[in-house]
Amino acid sequence: MKSREMEKLGVPKGPVRKAAIQAVTRARAVGRAKNLIAQDIQAVVENTEAWLKDSVYGDFALMLKNYMSTFASDTRLGDPAPWKQWGEDIDPNAQKQLINACDLPVAVQGALMPDAHLGFGLPIGGVLATRNAVIPKAVGVDIACRMKLTILDREIGHLDRYRTQFIQALEKETSFGIGAGFSRRRNHAVLDEDWSDPILKAVQDRAHKQLGSSGSGNHFVEFGTMTVTDSRCGLDPGEYVALLSHSGSRGAGAYVADHWSRLAKSMHPHLSKHLQDLAWIDIGHEEGQRYWNAMQLMGKYAEANHDCIHKGLLKSLGAHALASIENHHNFAWVENHGGEDLIVHRKGATPASEGELGVIPGSMTAPTYVVIGRGNADSLRSSSHGAGRRMSRKKAKLKYRASDLRKAVEEAGVHLISAGIDESPMVYKDIDQVMAAQRDLVETLATFTPRIVRMADPGEKPED
Repeated sequence: MKSREMEKLGVPKGPVRKAAIQAVTRARAVGRAKNLIAQDIQAVVENTEAWLKDSVYGDFALMLKNYMSTFASDTRLGDPAPWKQWGEDIDPNAQKQLINACDLPVAVQGALMPDAHLGFGLPIGGVLATRNAVIPKAVGVDIACRMKLTILDREIGHLDRYRTQFIQALEKETSFGIGAGFSRRRNHAVLDEDWSDPILKAVQDRAHKQLGSSGSGNHFVEFGTMTVTDSRCGLDPGEYVALLSHSGSRGAGAYVADHWSRLAKSMHPHLSKHLQDLAWIDIGHEEGQRYWNAMQLMGKYAEANHDCIHKGLLKSLGAHALASIENHHNFAWVENHGGEDLIVHRKGATPASEGELGVIPGSMTAPTYVVIGRGNADSLRSSSHGAGRRMSRKKAKLKYRASDLRKAVEEAGVHLISAGIDESPMVYKDIDQVMAAQRDLVETLATFTPRIVRMADPGEKPED
């Protein structure tokens, strides 16, 4: 079938027409008559949805559907999806990113958390609900990046009396940075999950090597003191020694994110340049299901990663856990909002349904808050995932020196094992102001104060 015939049938030029030609080739291969193929192409153009799962014409139908959706997003009729912001000190570029996301044809509602700052596609601290679509870049590169807080069966004085032991445990049992892992590999039940998808299979060995390690950027493992003021967090009010970690799905998650982000872009070749990182995959499509399943496994892997970190450290100290609180961000959930099941992306945002526990960290010298969600519908039942950066890593390296970082941690009484200047506490917003801006989203139950901190060595490329 020639290009001119395709044009008469209403098939747009470019990638959509190429997909149609490939469909014609498949149709001929299965013995479909030429005149019937033309009728099929016409039928796909007139009723695209009905052909999405067809073995011959499905790819063409999806490409056409995405083309029409993309065209609609560039010339959208009516109002964009509504969104609301918490906090005043928000980078206008981050606001613009959420505005762009809310203009997508699949967008239903958005929210911007008080720790928001510029990201790729969706801003860090951005929340977006979509209809029947998942956006890989709205989930993020570090899929299921996670917080975990474990309370130890140790008296508060142990942290000072046995400080060297705590420091040595961090140095021995943790590993930081891009490609970081262990020569003596950790084992976990997550490795027995289904890794048979070709993309997952390609990273399974790397995932095993990196199990129990931490990334670079803002990832950390630290010991500190915890003050409980409300027993709803599972502990009696009082003072405790605690362990806090922040890490995600490591190299495996980055590989998964990169593959399906590129695939989503290829499905929407007509998206405007400023929207390309917001390319989506229909959740009902085979690739949408593959990504969704891979994302779920990366969530289990990130959880296992923290499990290994905490078990290794507690074993080294001869300590036991009294309780643990954990949650992840950089993920997408199917949730009911306004009576409709939607896909809610939280990129650097914490789930905060009514009664749901969460952990919101400050910086290496500022408190971390243990919170309980209020279930605010306007925020899509979300809260911030941290204090949020007040400046870029590049600006931080130009403005501060190693001596500034040393002075800041010494004044706070924190022992810093390692960290880059771009993670200095001065580059973060005031966590107390961030918490004040979201009083209608979460309620504080406890605070954690860092005392011994380990992050990636200076010079490590950030992967957050």
